[in-house]
Amino acid sequence: MADFYQTGMVTTLHRLHDNGFERLERELERFSETSPMALVLPALYSEFENPAMRRIIGDLAGARYLSRIVVALARATEAEFRHARSMFRGFPQQVTFLWIDSEPIQSLFRLLDERGLTAGADGKGRSCWLSYGYLLAAGDCDIIALHDCDIVNYDRQMLARLCYPVANPNLSFEFCKGFYARVTDRMHGRVTRLFMTPLVRAMEDMAPQATFLKFLDSFRYPLAGEFAMKAALARVNRIPGDWGLEVGMLAEVFRNCAAARVCQVDLADNYEHKHQDLSSEDRTRGLRRMALDVAKTLFRTVAGEGVVFTRDHFRTLEVRYVRMAEDTIARYYADAMLNGLNFDRHSEELAVATFARSLREAAEEFIAEPLSATLIPNWNRVAAAIPEFFDLLREAAAIDNGWPRAVAA
Repeated sequence: MADFYQTGMVTTLHRLHDNGFERLERELERFSETSPMALVLPALYSEFENPAMRRIIGDLAGARYLSRIVVALARATEAEFRHARSMFRGFPQQVTFLWIDSEPIQSLFRLLDERGLTAGADGKGRSCWLSYGYLLAAGDCDIIALHDCDIVNYDRQMLARLCYPVANPNLSFEFCKGFYARVTDRMHGRVTRLFMTPLVRAMEDMAPQATFLKFLDSFRYPLAGEFAMKAALARVNRIPGDWGLEVGMLAEVFRNCAAARVCQVDLADNYEHKHQDLSSEDRTRGLRRMALDVAKTLFRTVAGEGVVFTRDHFRTLEVRYVRMAEDTIARYYADAMLNGLNFDRHSEELAVATFARSLREAAEEFIAEPLSATLIPNWNRVAAAIPEFFDLLREAAAIDNGWPRAVAA
């Protein structure tokens, strides 16, 4: 979207020209000589069976500015693990697989549990956290980027735009978040459109002193899974192990990084990946579960700023959220009509009702146990408690990848 409007607390970097991709990659190759870059790909094996992943792999081979790629592979048998690895054969970058289900990796999770440093349950958050740890253990990358593995219309220009603001030494950014539109013949991104944004704004009305809410509302797509950061930030950030990952990451960035060093970048005119079911009748699955985890992470973070939540506050918040979400539906309806998009108003209303249930459930869980949202310890704490852990992680990766242990890096 070719506008240059700046709003909120963080810098917005726009798509004002379509002819800069080759220049970006040339400059990134130059920057990589002094600031090596790595890419983290959290993936389920099922994603390796889809065309989207094959497209991503084929395109990434040309990203010569990357020094390393770390693939955190979960829910894979040994045969599936070996097949996934074979798809990266001959890559110019150093590609490391962290096979989450392998015995060497699982033994590390057990060690963490024994020392009271649980990394939580299997999930994207834990896979990302472990990948950051491996890169910190390797010690030869200054910038870490991450994107999902189900992007149907992937173009590595997305990665170049994501890395550039952090890699360019003439810019002072330490963290860059991607944003984009998600549109086919209709609008997608329901958790962001109909839950996250109305909820944050409803909370802002009730807690105007909470600076974090203003920070969060500055992002055009706060639940986007694409970001790049300095490796030093990956060392000190804690992250949730559940679907509160993206909000939890922004909370830690807000806590550990000055707002002037945070930016968001327009990655693409449109972005298409798999769509989750609403799962209105099952709180353990789909968008209903996602909204529940997001809300709990949000409550915990805002409470950490000194905002008091009682049952009465949550009742008011639920009513305020529903009102703002319904007003938001009317806005999106007008936008869809102007652009000739399909717009099922009933399904939008159903989504808001489902998210309101998730909000109520999150409030009840928060009141019962305010610290129930699990945060994985940051890597500084792990290194202090288990000084040999980085070496053990490199050794586990070497075993799974079939490398001699002396070249575990």
